[in-house]
Amino acid sequence: MIRLCALDELAEGQSRGFSLDGLKLLAVRKDGQVYAYQNRCPHRGVPLEWLEDQFLDHSGSLIQCATHGALFLIDSGECVAGPCSGQALNALTCREDAAGIWVELPA
Repeated sequence: MIRLCALDELAEGQSRGFSLDGLKLLAVRKDGQVYAYQNRCPHRGVPLEWLEDQFLDHSGSLIQCATHGALFLIDSGECVAGPCSGQALNALTCREDAAGIWVELPA
């Protein structure tokens, strides 16, 4: 596993983008749990954020693709609205410990 960041660098309700080994990632903390995904919309393969670290819709309850407005559930990555409905973001195995937030990159 690779360290993404310190625990306090991803607050509740916050999203952040990362680049590790040339792979773009995003992480969101919701209800005390961290969820990590590849930063790639399944519709067009483009990065999701509006601005740096801005991955959530106006309510802060869904991940939103800036290009076509697709909406994804934070806890599963499933697309619930937009051109890729029924598809999902690529989830990464993620864990937390005292040293930080860790992810397992895809093979």
